[in-house]
Amino acid sequence: MESLKETRRTKTLASREPQARPAALDEGSLGGRFAEVCRRHGERTAVTFGTKSVTYAELNQRAARVAAALQPMQVARGAIVAIYMERSIDLVAAMLGVIQAGAAYLPIDSSYPVARVLETLADAGPIAVLSDCELGLALGEAAVPLLFVEKLSLGLADGVARGVHADDSAYVIYTSGSTGKPKGVVVSHRNVLRLVSQTDHWFGFNEEDVWTMFHSFAFDFSVWEMWGSLLTGGRLVLVPFAVSRSPEDFYALLAAERVTVLNQTPSAFSLLMQAEARCEPRPLALRTVILGGEALNLRSLLPWFARHGESTPATVNMYGITETTVHVTYRQILAAEAEREIDSLIGEPIPDLQIHLLDEQMCPVATGETGEICIGGPGVALGYLHRAELTAHRFVANPFGGKGTKLYRSGDLARRRDDGELVYLGRADRQVKINGFRIELGEIEAALMGFPGMAQACVATHAAGGGAQQLAAYFVSDERVDQKALSGYLGRHLPAQMRPAFYMQLPVLPMTGNGKVDRAALPSPLPLNSAAPQPFGCAMEGKVAAAWRQALGTAKIGIEDNFFDVGGSSLLLIGIRTALQQELGRTLPVTWFFEYTTIRSLAGKLKESVNETVPVTNAVQGKAQMQRDAFARMRAARSAR
Repeated sequence: MESLKETRRTKTLASREPQARPAALDEGSLGGRFAEVCRRHGERTAVTFGTKSVTYAELNQRAARVAAALQPMQVARGAIVAIYMERSIDLVAAMLGVIQAGAAYLPIDSSYPVARVLETLADAGPIAVLSDCELGLALGEAAVPLLFVEKLSLGLADGVARGVHADDSAYVIYTSGSTGKPKGVVVSHRNVLRLVSQTDHWFGFNEEDVWTMFHSFAFDFSVWEMWGSLLTGGRLVLVPFAVSRSPEDFYALLAAERVTVLNQTPSAFSLLMQAEARCEPRPLALRTVILGGEALNLRSLLPWFARHGESTPATVNMYGITETTVHVTYRQILAAEAEREIDSLIGEPIPDLQIHLLDEQMCPVATGETGEICIGGPGVALGYLHRAELTAHRFVANPFGGKGTKLYRSGDLARRRDDGELVYLGRADRQVKINGFRIELGEIEAALMGFPGMAQACVATHAAGGGAQQLAAYFVSDERVDQKALSGYLGRHLPAQMRPAFYMQLPVLPMTGNGKVDRAALPSPLPLNSAAPQPFGCAMEGKVAAAWRQALGTAKIGIEDNFFDVGGSSLLLIGIRTALQQELGRTLPVTWFFEYTTIRSLAGKLKESVNETVPVTNAVQGKAQMQRDAFARMRAARSAR
């Protein structure tokens, strides 16, 4: 026991003893720091997307064009510019350009329903929206200037905003809200700069590193991916959305691009490990794998350690929250620990942060007792946009720090073991994490109550096959509710990760003695099934149906049922694709599973392609554009329903 602890300390914690980065590195602005990197590495490749790439100098020019377009708007401190674009090199340039103009960028995922986008714009009040032509046309109702990035003229700008302070806002990311209204987290330049500088002694990122931007730029993990790369001179590989949903293709991309720094949620990493086990082995250049966004089961890493060992790459677990600038803690995981540990160990805080485990009276709890994780230090964000009351409730005066310092009350629970390890225990409130996304159940319930005739609504989590968490909606209505219509309604108002997999209409919600919903008494959810399943017309439809039944846990599926209307999700589609590939003995493009979302249509496509030679998707050789086009058609079809 002691030797293992000493080994881990030698390999991961001894490097904490040396100096933290000088405070000067936390001053200035992201735009200024990026300009310094451009001066040193102007001719090095900054961003790669499929077959396209730009150098640091070229990226800076594109960003300056965006900044120049914003200058006539007389950007003031605290101004917000929304970005609503497909993943591309211009998307990265847009974020940089907003920073260089002196504003804060607001990333809005292109997959969000238009109603959600308009709601976010109305709440944030940006001075402009940067978009691409195809997406921007959907925002005709938005009362805000719209700038199409493709049409911006070359402008004169030096790329560095004047008068930007380290404590000015750099970006705003919206997270789910318990009242039914999403809330925008305002993060400063200093918050991000110190994240990179204060972790340097652990990671030593430099210009030789290759990062992936795997996550949505509206998810805070992307902040670490983008700025971690661009502030250290590395190369950022943008992962096409379709490739991010195909573990085999992503595995191929990691090898082809010689990626050295990989960031993943445990759920996504589990799929990658499974894909690697199925695929022909490929040489990887990884030196660091960073896991975060949800609780990590250490034992799930055993197959990875068996194939790669524990040092090259190093596997690190980092706990963090949007309100504390992505990451709070660091913990390298060793193979021996994965064999014996059952706790989710999150390590110790980044050097300039402090973690306090507190009770309801904000008093420290004893070792072994459960307390709320409260975080202090320069990583704590500025607060919630236009939500002073909520900011005051969650960003509180720090009784353990200097005058004017704040603690963020995370709502997460943890306990300190006798050996000093910090164990993550989950949420104290009704917030949950699904595939790394923080979701307030109250926001989904509020959306449900907007459906005609709804009297009561409750949303709970349900452990599906393999232990994955899914959302289940329970509701009461005086009328018989068409559950598919309800699912479609939520699909027009909520992001995909907030859409329940199960729906159940009840005569009454069970209540506890104090008048609250008795969640323990809620019945086991059932998939949203077709009322009248039809017979299969061919053997291929039977094969597709069998894969769907296995994934959804039900035999009642109609051949015209839409996969996403009967409890399906993109993660379940990955498993279905794998099962059908094994059944049919050939590679199937992941886009087919998003384009052809009924048993009949997918089976028809599979039959049609029997005699075709279907290559494995190769993002590096340009297949990414084909997949993006397919996903655009799929999104348009789903929006029309």
